Amino acid sequence: MLRARLARPGRVLRLLDVTPLAPPPGPGEESVTASVTDMAAMTAACAGAAAVIHLGGIPTEDAWAPILDVNINGTYTVFEAARRTGVPRVVFASSNHAVGFSPRAAFPVADGAAPVPDTYYGVSKAAGEALAALYATRYELEAICVRILSCFDRPRSPRMLATWLSPDDAGRLFEACLTAPAPGFRVIYGVSANTRGGWVSLDGARALGYEPRDDAEAYAGEVLAGTRTPPEAPPLPGNEWPDPADPVFRYLGGEFTLPSHDAPVPPGR
Repeated sequence: MLRARLARPGRVLRLLDVTPLAPPPGPGEESVTASVTDMAAMTAACAGAAAVIHLGGIPTEDAWAPILDVNINGTYTVFEAARRTGVPRVVFASSNHAVGFSPRAAFPVADGAAPVPDTYYGVSKAAGEALAALYATRYELEAICVRILSCFDRPRSPRMLATWLSPDDAGRLFEACLTAPAPGFRVIYGVSANTRGGWVSLDGARALGYEPRDDAEAYAGEVLAGTRTPPEAPPLPGNEWPDPADPVFRYLGGEFTLPSHDAPVPPGR
């Protein structure tokens, strides 16, 4: 999503992933195939960079061992590689799941609200924010943590009518994070200007120059119609949304807070 939206004349994007870049690099792009857990590779990739956007990691819940290896140790590796090479700014893709157990009574959840993670994945994002704070305070590295809500091409569920971050708004947000003067350490949220939103603060993002333009409401009819049985039933009117009986809407983290995401207990325990 960000490659085309962050392209600028005179800017080179060095794009790193564990798989070869597809499509291949074009003008103003470089490709690196490596893991964020590889210190030597990350140090080489950071050399000469003006900023790092760290999006790499396991993007959903998983067992503790891979989360620890990729998301926590990998994020440490990115920050440490940036420090060793003199990169002045890191923008870290955190998640609303770092505060996933924030209840509806706490909405809008404040910028920098204390972690209440909903999963091992959420713990990894809270750990990444702690690393960002360490590197900002001890080493004076500018570090912006973006608690992204739901970034997809379009909303895919009723919850996303409140939590959607459009691809274009994601581009605007990360551009603001790259260009804001002297941000220091920040924890902000990434979400569009959704009519049914208001679940998190946008004050911190706006202070960096972000102004969302997109609204999930453009998709509300088809999203809500898809949740009704039979399919031809009319969508829920706005004053019946969200359904107060739906547990997905009890906390910011949605489905990640449900028992289906409990860690399994080994047999015989």
